[in-house]
Amino acid sequence: MKVIFHEDFYQVYSSDPASAPGRMEAIVEVIGPAVDFVEAEPASDSDISAVHTEPHIDHVKQEGVYDVAALAAGGAIQAASLSLKGPCFGLIRPPGHHASSQQHGRCIRASETEQKNRECLCAGY
Repeated sequence: MKVIFHEDFYQVYSSDPASAPGRMEAIVEVIGPAVDFVEAEPASDSDISAVHTEPHIDHVKQEGVYDVAALAAGGAIQAASLSLKGPCFGLIRPPGHHASSQQHGRCIRASETEQKNRECLCAGY
């Protein structure tokens, strides 16, 4: 199985428990011997702006988490694309499944690209 991942996902980006140190490391340690890791690539600005408003994007940039959020969104797109050819999983963070096009998700606090929008990006892709 291919697993989309990037070492930047180890980054602690907020005080939220989803960002706690050691979470991603533990997963990588356990699954590492059994999977093929594929390095995540960031989503393009056009992919992100297709599902988020400019004020929201600007806010994420001001919070200093745009790069890792774009990387997470891009990894989700990669996982969707690769899953058409075989088993694939995105080991991706930050999460953001409670966000909308104009606000951050409560699991993220610092406003990241959110899971539903990742799914929309992937479906559109």
